[in-house]
Amino acid sequence: MSEEETPSDTPTARMLSWAKNSTIYRLERRMMTEKQLFDAIVRKARQKFEEINEAQLRAVGDWAVKFAYDHGGLNDTNYAEVSARSGIRSGRSKRRIAQKLSQKGVDREVITIALDGADDFLAAVVFARKRAFGPFRRGDVDRERFAKEMAAFARNGFSFEIGKTVLGMSREEADDVLLAPPAG
Repeated sequence: MSEEETPSDTPTARMLSWAKNSTIYRLERRMMTEKQLFDAIVRKARQKFEEINEAQLRAVGDWAVKFAYDHGGLNDTNYAEVSARSGIRSGRSKRRIAQKLSQKGVDREVITIALDGADDFLAAVVFARKRAFGPFRRGDVDRERFAKEMAAFARNGFSFEIGKTVLGMSREEADDVLLAPPAG
């Protein structure tokens, strides 16, 4: 095999041009983490370029991430903060939000900072409202129903204390928590 036939570890101009366009396309449609963008670019580049090798794949993915950072389209800190606020408003516990962000490749320190002001109690009340638990339940509660509701709180990452408190609230107390202005 001559020098000219040896595959290069450097991506071609065509690969980088495609990576630029693909990065712009993806980030115009939704917020992504660094890991999500890298994985998406590598996966699609593998499909698009038959002759691409592993070193070129990594280089294209790294180039796309750097391009996105340089142009302000990628910021894991902002992504984590937006996800945390949205998750709390949707009734997700801090633990569940942290797990989801971790799976998406967000750094543990960034997650901790993003969840610093998050209100697990508010999220638990929202969760109860969505599932018609505790103060939002219709009808009487028996032991079995109470146990099922507590189990649902636990599966969704809420502590025993928070679940018990929310299930013991009156409807008026729960509505006050939901109507209170957000802290901060």
